[in-house]
Amino acid sequence: MQFVVLVALSTLFCAATALGELVPRLVPRSQPFTLPIHSSHSLQRRDVIGANGQQGKGWSSVSASKDRLSHYTIVQFGEIHLRVALDTASSDLWVVSTGCRSPQCAQVPRYPLAYKSPTFLPVNDNATTFTARYADGSTASGYVAKETIKIANLTIPEETFGLVTSSNVTFTDQVSGIFGLGFPRISSILKATNSTPFFTTLAYKGLLDYPLFALSLTKNLTGSLTIGAIDSSVVNDTRQISWNRVATFPPFVNAVNETTATYLQWAIPLPSFSINGTSLTPNPTYPDIGGGRSLALIDVGASGITGPVQDVSRIFSQIEGARIVDTDAGQWVVPCDTIVPMTFTFGTTTYTLLPEDYIIGPAAGNPNLCLSWPRASPPSTDGIDWQLGAPFLNTVYSIFSFGINTKEPPMIGFYPLRNATEVANLVQNQTPQSLSSYLSSVSATVATTLPNVILATPTYTTPPYTLNSTITAAVGAVVSTGLATSTYSTIFGTLAPYNTTALPSITPEPSVVTSVITGPGWPGHNQRFYKNGQ
Repeated sequence: MQFVVLVALSTLFCAATALGELVPRLVPRSQPFTLPIHSSHSLQRRDVIGANGQQGKGWSSVSASKDRLSHYTIVQFGEIHLRVALDTASSDLWVVSTGCRSPQCAQVPRYPLAYKSPTFLPVNDNATTFTARYADGSTASGYVAKETIKIANLTIPEETFGLVTSSNVTFTDQVSGIFGLGFPRISSILKATNSTPFFTTLAYKGLLDYPLFALSLTKNLTGSLTIGAIDSSVVNDTRQISWNRVATFPPFVNAVNETTATYLQWAIPLPSFSINGTSLTPNPTYPDIGGGRSLALIDVGASGITGPVQDVSRIFSQIEGARIVDTDAGQWVVPCDTIVPMTFTFGTTTYTLLPEDYIIGPAAGNPNLCLSWPRASPPSTDGIDWQLGAPFLNTVYSIFSFGINTKEPPMIGFYPLRNATEVANLVQNQTPQSLSSYLSSVSATVATTLPNVILATPTYTTPPYTLNSTITAAVGAVVSTGLATSTYSTIFGTLAPYNTTALPSITPEPSVVTSVITGPGWPGHNQRFYKNGQ
């Protein structure tokens, strides 16, 4: 989910919306700012406690929401357990509190302000404002606070987070907030308090077996979030992981005393994609910047796939019967009996999406036509053209290596959940009947009626590039600050082949039972809390 959360600041957002769904996109302000990268020695030490007193790595189950728009895990705030949606395109952690009385807040569990948690600490007497704004006009606001926070069996005392007291943001599946896993450059809480986000703290202080996190996402089953290690129940052979270097981004055009490119988003080059066997080269929005490469944001918070209209229109031109049905949203439909595979290539590895991966579902008023990813989105002024979310990430195990100061750049690794033989067999054996059966099994019908006229492909005006194009932004640059402490020994270094057999692993814990506590003996009577499960 690509968005920015601001502390005592404001920003503008532009989104592509379709059929009531928000696809957030960042549009930097007319006078943008760059959040500073703080070296680890400038931060206060906070001890980290792992499961059973151990440090270094942790595992947490991840579930897909029923509407398939997000994935969530459980975070413990003091003694309170709340579900939070995962997001690799933001960095801050926030949840709603009992101080928020809007209808949206009333529908989800909330952090109980009346409960005097012995581990809660105010920040600046609760006067440091927290605000999140979204493209559909929804907002969440409150203040920055500190609490003992536990994620994936790793606990940090006095960790900062946003405590929301006013919000009209709608969550499903009893999700109460957002857990950002992005780079610290996009953390507004860091700018306001000089306190790092949860994962960044672990990496800065060298408290993980290795500075990485990894995600196993599934459409219907429980996946996993691991921190400091990879999930041994998913990865059987680390040699099958394909690694991609992350791109740096220049400072914003009006940034003061910023002269070097740093890491901003989990974005990697996308050299090609294909549809129905026809290979296509991306046409970047800003072809004269960044060596003419097209960048793709790997975003666990995105429910779908979006791309620039000049690329998306070429994809659907290769599918017989496809047509655009919403120019504002950049939404296309395809015949529901299509058996055309779609691929994305990163580095030298190609990943195949079957129709069951990229089709959203049949339109209720036109059941023979199915809404499909990707959608066309307006140009993003940071130069990120593509945003790959759940439809892609459901097909791979994704590993986000944070990088090491002066030694190693950030990397994203993809471990295919279907091997080449399986993919070939699935493509060969794909039939309209098998796709229809799948769509029926997941109840994917979209409540909409399509227009009965032919619509023109949307056109967008390209806004000015908001970053400083005079500063070189390389892919895979080794930087001196903002990444994990240099006390780590490298696994990737700067040259392949990589010593991936040295990647630490973790074995999942046994499944636990969910209980929802609502009784008067618990803090915040009539509030709901998740204990020991999801």
